[in-house]
Order: sequence, then C-alpha cells, then structure tokens
Amino acid sequence: MKLSLTLFSSLLCASTALAANSLHKRNAFDKVKPKVEKRVAGEPFKHPELQKRASRFLTEKTKEFSVNGTGVPEVPFDVGESYAGLLPISESPNETRKLFFWFFPSTAAQNPDEIVVWLNGGPGCSSLSGLLTENGPFTWEAGTLAPVQNPYSWTNLTNMVWIEQPIGVGYTQGTPDITNEVELATEFRGFWKNFISTFDMQKFDMYVTGESYGGYYVPYIADGFISANDTDYFNLKGISINDPIIGDETSQQEVTILPFVEYWNNLLFLNDTFMEQMRVRQAQCNFDTYLEKYLTFPPPAGVLPVLPDPYDSSVYACDQFDNFYNAILEVNPCFNIYHITETCPHPFGELGIVNTGDYQPLDAVVYFNRTDVQEALHAVVGTNWEQCTDINVFGNGNASAETGDTSQGPANDGVLQRVIEYTNNTLIGSGDLDMLLSTNGTLLAIQNMTWNGAQGLSVYPQTPLYAPYHPEYNGGALAGAGVQGMWATERGLTFYTAHLSGHELPGYAPGVAYRMVEILLGRIDDFSSKADFTTQTGVFTGNGTIYRK
Repeated sequence: MKLSLTLFSSLLCASTALAANSLHKRNAFDKVKPKVEKRVAGEPFKHPELQKRASRFLTEKTKEFSVNGTGVPEVPFDVGESYAGLLPISESPNETRKLFFWFFPSTAAQNPDEIVVWLNGGPGCSSLSGLLTENGPFTWEAGTLAPVQNPYSWTNLTNMVWIEQPIGVGYTQGTPDITNEVELATEFRGFWKNFISTFDMQKFDMYVTGESYGGYYVPYIADGFISANDTDYFNLKGISINDPIIGDETSQQEVTILPFVEYWNNLLFLNDTFMEQMRVRQAQCNFDTYLEKYLTFPPPAGVLPVLPDPYDSSVYACDQFDNFYNAILEVNPCFNIYHITETCPHPFGELGIVNTGDYQPLDAVVYFNRTDVQEALHAVVGTNWEQCTDINVFGNGNASAETGDTSQGPANDGVLQRVIEYTNNTLIGSGDLDMLLSTNGTLLAIQNMTWNGAQGLSVYPQTPLYAPYHPEYNGGALAGAGVQGMWATERGLTFYTAHLSGHELPGYAPGVAYRMVEILLGRIDDFSSKADFTTQTGVFTGNGTIYRK
C-alpha cells in the first residue's frame, strides 16, 4: 500500500491505544441528547459566537481578490469577508506559475496579527477540500444536501488561508517543474512573500498546518521559512500536522497494521482463520519482533533499522497492509480506509470521486468545477479542477515520480527535528479510526527521531485529552465533548489522538481540532485543560442544561 497516489488518488490530505479507562464516566443510561438551541423555522442560521468581521485587509491591492460573501454559489448565508485568487511563486514580472488561495480574516472581535496556513496532502490534492469538509467557515459533507455554517471554523480564532500547491493542483497555473520537497518549499516561499506583501501582513506570527502528505509539505515549508532568516515575511511560530506521513512506508504502514486490525476486529469482522494466517505472516516478516523491540517508550537508542520495501518482489508477501485491505473489502465492499466505521452505500460528495469506489451520479458537476464558483473565486474559468490531480506534481527530476521523496521521511532526515527545535511548538495528531496512517505507525516514526537532546517519547501517550462541553447551535455541524483521546508532550513536541476520528481529523473531530488550534496559538495551555473554548458564550454541562456567561 503505497504512501502516495499509486493505489489511491488521494491522501487527503488509529490505533492500538489503550482503553483501560472508560471514556465517559457519566451515567450510561442517562440518554440526554446534546442540546441544540432552537431557532424560528425558516430563519437563516447565525452562529451566536461570531463577531463582526473586520475589513483591515480590504485595500487597493486586495480588492481584485475580494469575494462577495453573499454570492458563493449554493451557500444560503453570508460567508463574510474573504479573498481568493492567484499569486505568482516569485517576484519576477515574467512569472506565469501561480498558486491559488482562499483567505478568510478572523471573525474575532480583535483581529490578531497572526495567520494560519492549511495544506491538504496527496501529493497533488487541493486544500479547498479541507476548507469544504473540515475546518472552513462553511462545510458541505458527503451525503448531505447543502452546505452549513461551521461553528468550529478555525476562522473564529485566527486569520486562515487555504492554499492550493504545488503547481499542478486545483486552480494553480503553470507546468510542474520541481524535483523534490526542498524545491517545493522554495516555490511556496516565493508565493508566500507575494501574499504577505499583498495583504500587508509583514511581521505577523505565522503557523503552518496540514494533514496526510502534509506530513512532508508542512515541515519542509516550515524549514524553508526558517532558512530564509527573515521574520518580516516568514515569522514562523509553530506547526501542526494530523495523520501525517513522516516516516518510511514499511514501518508506518506494514509493521503496525496487524495490531490495528486486532484492536478493531469486532468492527472489521475478519474471520479467525484469516487472522491466524496474518499472525504467521507477521512473524515470518519479522514485524512482530520489530514492533516489540522498537515501539517502546523510551525507544532503544540509535536509528531504527530500515525494513525492506514490501513492493520488492522478493518480499511482496510481506505487504501486510494490502493483505488486510483486500480481505476487509470482501467483508465490507464500501469500507473507507480513511474512516473504518463506514459501510454501504457510498455517499456522494461535492468534491468528486477520489477514492476507489466513491459514488458520483452521472450528471453531477464537481462543485469547484462549476463556472459560477470559479467566477466567484477569481479562478481561471474553464480550469479542470480535481480534488486530487492526475498530474505528476514532481514532474522534473530523478526523485520518485510519485512523491518526489528521496528520504525516509521528515522524521528521519532532520527536517522535522529542526522545525521542532526552532519553534518548540509542534503538534502531531492522529485519528484512531484511520487505517491508512495508524496512530502506532506515526508513533513508530516519532520514536526514530531525535530532537532537543533525546530520542522519541519517553512514555506512551496516555493522558486523557479533554474537549470542553459546549452549546451546540447547528444540528448540521456537531462536535463531541469530554474525554476524546490521549496526549503527551515532550521537549517542544505534542502528540495527541482523537479516538473517534478518521484520517481527516478536523472534519471528524472538530472539537478536538479546535482545541488543538487554541493550544497552537497559545490561547490554552494543553489538552488537559477543562477551560471553555476561548470563543464560546455558554457552557453545556452534559445534562442538557446551558448556562450563559
């Protein structure tokens, strides 16, 4: 199972974590549904926590990018102030290669001098998918009829920009001509300087976030910002990545898939005979002894041995990931590798077909391929927008044609280490229901990394992660409360899990992701805090009562 576009056209871009303690201490028979505040029928939904948007960014330089908040197609409410369009990847007047962005100023009463970047992965997948289905001001989830306002939009907290990159993705313009992640970071840095100059954000604190193959994008781009040594334009303060590719394929996928399936097999329902065959194969491939020795806390000192590529013909039988994936599809033909609880039928999504088996009606038009949408966002009308492009975005060089990767991952080549040590503010999250990049696979990659004077984490993450109880204003966008996962922090790196989340953590666990951003920005100390969300106006107590502040 390649960590790229080989089997799937996307990494949009789970765990054997212990469950010894009950996640919910409240009476299990007290079946009080989450309180959703009532509103008059037909009245447009208005999130009571949203403040009036500022307009500090509307200038002569930016007005060409201004988006009509009441004119976004199919969205039956005002999305507020935003700016979208294309900017070149260098300052050369002859530059024709351009990246696409959609920038939303924060709705906070006092607009902060900071900005957060969001990047989806792939490589080659559009960050607009994150905006539309995860952490944007409005979301349109697969299987639903219309977009809804997102009470957990990260714009409540800070200025946000979703950027399509590298060249070849989404609405971007130009022909891909990079070889690797370093060159990708250089092109992004050129775009970013133009973006900062356009919106007069010099000296703003900045944070880079993303998911999946963003495990490459985010550290390499952040490292490129650090090397620029220019805090006027690249004032990096922290990064966050969830369900990331940060290690090599064999250790992050193949080695850890058996214990993942054993943990969740009451849901996956693979038979005993097959499971026993897979245990034998695990031993034959030495994966069992590898896990026993190296997935330890603290880890044994030194670089972990690199296991053979399971796609090598001599060891193909050790492709445990595909062995399991193929078997699971026999049991559940609609199995979603990104969120393992899903069953048939496949829901239709406005972003189009991405994964094997996705359903799309014959007459459906992908949302970002609509002419009215492209006009509203100042994209080049007629662009063939795809959630994950078929174009090789690393099309110029001798690195891997699929990923541009020439290393064993950012956790092993010094890049992520440098970013952690520079910012001392790095958060890595994992959705426990994500089979593609499981929690223990990510932890194994972390245990192979040395930063701030020591290797790996000294203890398995086991401190309960708490998401505050909160009033729910929108039945179309809900978030769980109480203990939602586990976390640990050491030497500038925080690792956390969301037990009921799949691959796209801000979409599946918006309350956990919202709290993560508060921590990243320094608004909240850590995931053990039981303080309210910093933007909430009321407290849901868990028994159906809301107390107003």
